[in-house]
Amino acid sequence: MLRKVAAVLLVAGLVAAVIAFINGRRNDWPAGLILANGRIEGDRTIAATKIPGRISEVLVREGDTVAAGAIVAVISDARVMAQLRQAQAALAAIDAQLASGQTALGVAGKQAVLAIAAGKQAAASASAVVGKADAGTALAARDLERMRILEAQGSIETHRREEAELLLAVRGADRTSALAGAAAARDQLAEIRLGPARVRAQRQGLAALAAQRQQAAAAVAEAQSVADDLNIRSPVAGTIVSRVAEPGTILAAGSAIIELVDLDHLYMTAFVPSVEIGKLRRGQQAHVYVDAFPDRPFAAQLQTIADRAEFSPKEVQTKDERVKQVYRIKLRIAGNPGHRLTPGIPADAVIRTDPAAAWRRPKW
Repeated sequence: MLRKVAAVLLVAGLVAAVIAFINGRRNDWPAGLILANGRIEGDRTIAATKIPGRISEVLVREGDTVAAGAIVAVISDARVMAQLRQAQAALAAIDAQLASGQTALGVAGKQAVLAIAAGKQAAASASAVVGKADAGTALAARDLERMRILEAQGSIETHRREEAELLLAVRGADRTSALAGAAAARDQLAEIRLGPARVRAQRQGLAALAAQRQQAAAAVAEAQSVADDLNIRSPVAGTIVSRVAEPGTILAAGSAIIELVDLDHLYMTAFVPSVEIGKLRRGQQAHVYVDAFPDRPFAAQLQTIADRAEFSPKEVQTKDERVKQVYRIKLRIAGNPGHRLTPGIPADAVIRTDPAAAWRRPKW
């Protein structure tokens, strides 16, 4: 019986010594520093599909680090690809028509210029022939009149007057032919002068075709944009924390596929007893410690303070602290070199409420 009493007294003494030691250590803690513990967290981002479809590939796994814009999954949709090919084919057809029309327009323009010059020259030549025929006809008419007078006077024989009449008839026929040629040359020149009008009409046709090409190019761009959305890209640089969907899954538009965290922008969620909350101010400096790097503090800054108290969550280390009213705070970690910190790991924080207080490692 005495042994049991001695054992109980020994245990009680040890417990009292431990409590006294802990209280002594806490009492030894500087007034300008506040201890808090919690977990490292990060803002989670979802990579989701913009269009419905079946997942054909998921290219990343949990723990992988990806850059912003990296393809993390692929959606298969034959309908989307068919629409893209159809739009591209329509654009290619219009491009071919434009190329052919521009070539024809260039040739037509040059031909019109040359044809007008040749037509003007032909019309001028025909007019010259008419003038020559008019002069010949007038000369033949005067010769005939003279021959008739001489014949009446008996100075020439009759066949001389008949020859003059025949020559006048020939000159008249030549004039008629020259007039017909001149009229034909003028008609041809008028037709040739319609060439520039046809060229203008061709230009208008090409302008209309160019407008159609703009519409076709816009259709290709839209179809290409939808096809590009089949490749699911990471919206930010970060680390994959979960694969929400797997290959073969049929998803609706807006469904999540990958969840990731940006390791360069982490924060610590911690809890401070209500008796200490009056000492805290936003912007105060802090040091964050994790078990993996006990001698390596990570600089942080107090960013948010909850506006109401709550009971301590279970992850708070000490039992007596878990039954107290605490305030949730968020400490924004200034940097994460080498991505040593990851979401989910427990951490301790030392918040400096007095700028003159010297930094110390946390102790509980």
